[in-house]
Amino acid sequence: MRLFNKRHYIHLPAAPAELKQRQSQVPDGLWQRCPYCHESVYYRDLGAFKVCPNCQYGFRLTAQQRLDQLTHQFQPWDTGLTAQDPLHFPGYQTKLAQVQHKTGLQESVVTGKARLGHYPVALGVMDTHFFMGSLGSATGEKITRLFEKATAQRLPVILLTASGGARMQEGIHSLMQMAKVSQAVAAHHAAGLLYIVVLTDPTTGGVTASFAMEGDLILAEPHALVGFAGQRVVAQTTQQPLPSDFQRAETVLQTGFIDRIVPRPQLAQTLRQLLAWHQPKVGE
Repeated sequence: MRLFNKRHYIHLPAAPAELKQRQSQVPDGLWQRCPYCHESVYYRDLGAFKVCPNCQYGFRLTAQQRLDQLTHQFQPWDTGLTAQDPLHFPGYQTKLAQVQHKTGLQESVVTGKARLGHYPVALGVMDTHFFMGSLGSATGEKITRLFEKATAQRLPVILLTASGGARMQEGIHSLMQMAKVSQAVAAHHAAGLLYIVVLTDPTTGGVTASFAMEGDLILAEPHALVGFAGQRVVAQTTQQPLPSDFQRAETVLQTGFIDRIVPRPQLAQTLRQLLAWHQPKVGE
């Protein structure tokens, strides 16, 4: 009977050096904490779309990951455009070179011509891994050219926004991009062409105050943070406590600024369906 009553114990190494060595052998990133529901999630449970299984929040993706999920045909535009240093901001050039090396990008947005199903589109994807998707002068120029080329080629525009706001290292040059892009959006609209925005987490600051809210159709991912000023600034200014769902996509939907919240696994199909309603297939 002692055989069945015997307890089995896991013996941890007693020496701190041995324990530290074992810990160093455990791979990083096996568990990730969801920024929205704060639950720890095993990385394989996130699936191919990197979605929290508990609350459906979509973890932040790189621009290339977004492109891989949406299209298999993408021709990049304006890949040589990169940020300058108009204000000679201390350390900006060094940080810019570092983030360019780390991400493999020249700027915080990737633009080009793509095909979603049977439908050609001008596609732009902002990337939070590049200076938090901040709106710099080169970012604004690339998005402006995206709309200008789309207007010339009679293409709809799909833009996935993700930004922490204007890039402080470029000062007024960054803020001017809001008006410049908005003018290109207006010309695209005047030509009778479709513009679809997909708000991803986070879409804030000057991007929200301009072209992110100028789409003919505005979609959003579940629980994406959408707003202008940060929550701390709003709370300090109003001197009022903020609700837990403040500036979340679901709240913005209720107030009428978003047309539909689309789960990430359904996004590609939803975009193709919207394009099908608004333009003929290639060759027709």
